[in-house]
Amino acid sequence: MTIDCKQGAVRAVRFNADGDYVVSCGSDKSLKLWSVNRGTLLKTYSGHGYEVLDADGSFDNSQICSCSSDKTVILWDVATGQVSRKLRGHAGKVNCVQFNEEATVILSGSLDGTVRCWDTRSRKFEPIQILDEARDSISSLKVAQHELLTGSVDGKVRRYDLRMGQLHVDCISSPITCVCFSQDGQCTLSSSLDSTVRLLDKSTGEMLGEYTGHKMKGYKLDCCLSSKDTHVLSCSEDGHVYFWDLVEGSLSLKLPVGKAVVQSLSFHPTETRLLTAMEGQVQVWGAEPEETEDGGVDP
Repeated sequence: MTIDCKQGAVRAVRFNADGDYVVSCGSDKSLKLWSVNRGTLLKTYSGHGYEVLDADGSFDNSQICSCSSDKTVILWDVATGQVSRKLRGHAGKVNCVQFNEEATVILSGSLDGTVRCWDTRSRKFEPIQILDEARDSISSLKVAQHELLTGSVDGKVRRYDLRMGQLHVDCISSPITCVCFSQDGQCTLSSSLDSTVRLLDKSTGEMLGEYTGHKMKGYKLDCCLSSKDTHVLSCSEDGHVYFWDLVEGSLSLKLPVGKAVVQSLSFHPTETRLLTAMEGQVQVWGAEPEETEDGGVDP
């Protein structure tokens, strides 16, 4: 199924916590909420002053946080579509944003090289913490329990233990475009502009896998793991999504999305479903990809 989002270029696409809804981030400054199964538009969120770059839904689906080239982070009330608060403080565009698991804190990463932590319930509009270890833009961040994972253009993947106040750094030496934790919490995945995705053992820093074949040289594109950690996925500048077998490292599937850059992807939290974004459209790929005559895969 293809959704024509009508919001300019789609910068990011994200499943919500239970995978029933999709949030799309538009270059036209809007955020849109869609039903996955019907592909219907449920709500449009307007309030950013420039293109929206990332978004995340809260665990209970009552709130969305988003970030933009306008240097702000916005907390939205899902039901009303209203801005609950607009958080200012970053000195450059905000590339990535995520709630913690209880949705009590929003974490945002920016071109200014900082991660800012915002209390969603506080009346104060200052961040409760600023992490400024990166030497360049923060391109990606993920939070899981008390751990924060960040990727930076400075070529380093940083893992913060927020409870213990500890920092662990892995040096990749190529600008990082995306980071994520494995579902089992034992590994970290990072993609970088040397067209390589790397799987590292979290506790030892040992490289468990390198995945190549795709093209990522000039764009900040997503990578992720499938919901059961069986496959590594990456966007590519050649119009495909690449699926590798996590253990074997071999290419399992090269999914043809279209002729342009696959800008973003999101894997369903529990099912074998995938979202991709290309230009102004979002594609929803089903549980069992159907083989077509030419050996491709139909959405």
